Amino acid sequence: MRALVLALLLVPAAPALADSRMAAAAYADTQLADPAQEAKATALMHTIRCLVCQGQSIADSDADMAGDMRALIRRRIAAGEEPEAIRRWLIERYGDWVSYAPSTKPVNWPLWAAPLLLVAAGVLIARRRFRRRR
Repeated sequence: MRALVLALLLVPAAPALADSRMAAAAYADTQLADPAQEAKATALMHTIRCLVCQGQSIADSDADMAGDMRALIRRRIAAGEEPEAIRRWLIERYGDWVSYAPSTKPVNWPLWAAPLLLVAAGVLIARRRFRRRR
């Protein structure tokens, strides 16, 4: 019985035990020395979705994985790689979902067309109902 009570008392502490004890990546929260390179890195970070938070960009997220991705982007930009090449690599690795600007590949056309089709269907339904009332 004591073990059960002790276990129940420790349950609220579980999230604290889940935090990473690893140090943050070198460039996770440290800006690049070159302002032009940092501007490129920051612009790219605002267009990449955090894989943990899912609703935030990696620039805004405090998740460890977002910090790792920020560090990766800064290291690659410091090495001279172009932001678009880094974006393509991230999309290739994590899928189209990682980008806030999804591609317009033919496989994604239904996603782009669905809102237009739904609005058109709504207009047609409303038009028919208003005609019947007259």
